[in-house]
Amino acid sequence: MNWTLEVVPVPVTDVDRAKEFYADRLGFAVDLDAEVTPGARIVQLTPPGSRCSVVLEQGIPPAPGTRTMAPGTLHGLQLCVTDIEAARERLAARGVDVSPVRHVGADGWADGKGETWNSFLTFADPDGNGWIVQEAPSELSER
Repeated sequence: MNWTLEVVPVPVTDVDRAKEFYADRLGFAVDLDAEVTPGARIVQLTPPGSRCSVVLEQGIPPAPGTRTMAPGTLHGLQLCVTDIEAARERLAARGVDVSPVRHVGADGWADGKGETWNSFLTFADPDGNGWIVQEAPSELSER
C-alpha cells in the first residue's frame, strides 16, 4: 500500500486574499472553492505539475486528534523547479517578494546558485507562511 502526501493545510486569516496570492501570483490551479456547510469553506489549489495540493480553510474545526495552526506559523514547505532563476523571475514579475537565489556554502548561506540540488529561494504568503523553492536537476517523473 502506498502512502501519498496529497494535501497540506495552510493556515491563513483571509481565504480570499490567500486564494488570490496562491492562484494569481504563484500560478496554482484552483481545484475546489466550496462552502461545505454554512460558514465553512474549503479552497484547494495545486502547484503546476504537482500531485500534492494545499488547502485553505475557513470555519472548519480541526479533525479529532489534531489541532489548528495559527496563520503564519507554517514554514519550510518546499517546491522543486528545474530552473531556479526562471522561477525567481516569474514570481518577481507576479509581485511576489522573493529572496535572491542562494546556496549553502562552507560558511552558511551564500548568494548565487550552488551545485546540483543546492540552489534555493524563499518567499512568504500574505500571512507569513514561509516557502522554499529548490532547483532539482530534472523533473520528478525523470528521476
